Formats: sequence, C-alpha cells, structure tokens
Amino acid sequence: MSSATWTPGELWPERRRLSGPCWRVVESQHRVSTMKLVDTLEEQELLEILVDGTKPQVPPDCRHLHYLLFTPFRYGAPYPAGSRFRRAGLTPGVFYGSQTAPTAVAEMAFHRLLFFADSPHTPWPVNATEYTAFMVAFKTAAGLDLTRPPLDGDRALWTSCTEYGACQDLADQARTAGIEALRYESVRDRPHKRGYNLALLACRVFVSREPVQRQTWRIHVGPRGVRGLCEFPDLRLAFDRDAFADDPRIATMQWER
Repeated sequence: MSSATWTPGELWPERRRLSGPCWRVVESQHRVSTMKLVDTLEEQELLEILVDGTKPQVPPDCRHLHYLLFTPFRYGAPYPAGSRFRRAGLTPGVFYGSQTAPTAVAEMAFHRLLFFADSPHTPWPVNATEYTAFMVAFKTAAGLDLTRPPLDGDRALWTSCTEYGACQDLADQARTAGIEALRYESVRDRPHKRGYNLALLACRVFVSREPVQRQTWRIHVGPRGVRGLCEFPDLRLAFDRDAFADDPRIATMQWER
C-alpha cells in the first residue's frame, strides 16, 4: 500500500495508544535574550509581555500550557518552510520531539550543520552554544506508529532525507481522521542507535502543563563535526563528518572555511 492510498478511513483502524516522554531541544537564549536590554527583572517581564503581544496568537486549547509547549502551535503567520509533517504556509502546528534526549540532540546537531551547509561562507563559531533539552510527557489513544505494520511498509517514504511530500500527505490525512500523534524513525540518529521521534499534532496530548525535566547541553559545531556535552547527567555525544552523510546537503558541504 503506498502513501497515496492512506485515507482517513484506512488510518483510523490503525490507531493505537502512544505515551511516554517527549524530548525537545531549544537554544538557551529563549529566556535571557531580553535581559541585556533592561535594568531590572520587572522591566524584563514587561518587555517580554510586550514582545509576546506581537507574536501570532496561541490557539485557545493551548493557552494553559507553558510557552515552550504552545510555541509550535501558534497560528496567524505563515510557516516559512515545510518540515517532515508540516507544509509551508498557514498550516496547523506540529510539536516535534524525540523519545530520548540523545536523539533530540542528534536532530539539533543535524539542523545546526544544515545551517552551515546552506551558508558556505559563514565561519565556524569559536565557542560552544548552550541549549536546553526539556521533557514533557504525552498520552493519546489516537496515535499512529509508522515503525509498525502495516504503516512500516512505506518506511522508505517516511525516512527520506530530503523529500517530505509523502509524510505531509500522511499528516493531512491523519488530522482528518482525528489522529493526535505520530511515532516515527529518526533519520538523523543513526550514528549511535536507532532513535525514534514524535510529531504531536494536538495540544491536548500533553500530560502536564509545563516541562517536567531539563538538561543543559553545550554543543560545538566545527570543521570536524558536532560535539555535545551535558554535565547533569554526564552525557557526551559526537557526530563526525560522516554522521549525516546520507543527506546530500551535508555530504557536499564545504567543511574547510
């Protein structure tokens, strides 16, 4: 069965319960970037309120959540570029995450390298950048697991490095069928162990209103690849030049700059 034949009526019987941890990595500047612009914490709070008022609206069913959870669901502004399960334009939000922190870091490492692949004249940073990995639990009775039969029959489509059309078609049909979450194989976490990602399609799948666990990671990108270091717990990850070479954009990147 090809992805083109997955209709809402065919997807609904394949739904299953999905639950567990969902990890996501963000730059740690998400909170302190406005601090240098003001003199007091009170002024910073006011500034952040003003800045937030200029951003796209948060859907009503997401407004009770911490901003790290509701941000991917903001509506009112075009999504600048398509991603695996979301089309470009004015499209419904997707909260992308991973089942483990190392897989989430691998995804971030890839996208950092992709930035430099798209900008060949940008010099490598001298210092590591600080990131926050946070975890929130989720639960739904209306999930799809793309790694299990019969959906795994289209594994080649779900794991393409660059072509997302089939995944976006599936997500559209899944939403129509009332599906709330997708579990799928990580294309980027192959250097270590096979990892798994999550695409959460609805705010109501979150078990708590805010992240329940955080880790601080320092990630350095350079001519030899990406290195990640977490102090608590003590975790170290390295991705050399060949780690993401399955992707043609990384395989042809100018490493010496």
